[in-house]
Amino acid sequence: MSTATETAAQHRLGMLLVAASAAVFGLAGILTKSVDADPLTITSWRGLIGGLLISAYVLWRRRSGAGESLHLGWQGWMLAVLGTFSSIAFIAAFKNTYVANVVVIYATVPFVVALLAWLIVGEVFRRQTAIAAAICLAGVAIMVWSGLGGGHAFGDSLALLMTFLFALYAALVRRFRNASVVWAGAVSAFLGVIPAWFLADPLTVPPASIAALVTFGFTFALAVILWTEGARRIPAAEAGLLGTTEVPCGIFFAWLFLAELPPMASLLGGAIVLAAVFWHAWRDARLADRFETGGKFRRETS
Repeated sequence: MSTATETAAQHRLGMLLVAASAAVFGLAGILTKSVDADPLTITSWRGLIGGLLISAYVLWRRRSGAGESLHLGWQGWMLAVLGTFSSIAFIAAFKNTYVANVVVIYATVPFVVALLAWLIVGEVFRRQTAIAAAICLAGVAIMVWSGLGGGHAFGDSLALLMTFLFALYAALVRRFRNASVVWAGAVSAFLGVIPAWFLADPLTVPPASIAALVTFGFTFALAVILWTEGARRIPAAEAGLLGTTEVPCGIFFAWLFLAELPPMASLLGGAIVLAAVFWHAWRDARLADRFETGGKFRRETS
């Protein structure tokens, strides 16, 4: 097989893995609402099962010589703790508002990351990002405003908190370039077990919910692994564009399995956010493709 053919095959595989990861991540809302337990208990079970599977993946990659260090250091521990709080807020948000509201608000993460990266790392905050962020802010405002009178304001607030925490996590990943990110994610999952033992009782889960909890832990690990393997094979901009498909997947699964249809204001705000996210991701993908094509042209003509 020629190098070009092998590269194209790896690119197609990367696209498939990232898209599959987004679809699996989209199951989080329905799995959370399918479990008759509090958010801390759900986080602990998902963390225990998902953490074990992610740890097995990290150890397998280390045996193949492609893994990362198991030494976290203070930077890795900071990421792990931040990831734990983000996961708790994520699951609690699903319990207190519409799945559509959570996944759409979460879709604004790239813009919050860009703002925090500008503040923390000094990265350039591009004009197109600022425009898309402003549009997203308008869409989120419509969604949150609609929840004030419908009893979902608390859940929407948790979704906003989760988005900020995860964006801070992602911005710190850029700042801590030597941190073991995947291993920190596994440790973060394990840390999610601790609050439940002090503030809840994870062993009192109804037997009917155990299958959903096990599935939740498995899908969490699977989504992380699929994303990790896929994102290594394609450009970051393309991975970001494919990752946004988590939003329509999450909304579709909530409608299909829970018959959950949010109010018109949430749909309108969500449409505004999605339009901004897809426009920004599409512009990034075009820019990356133009840069890659230009680079190939320069190499071929030099």
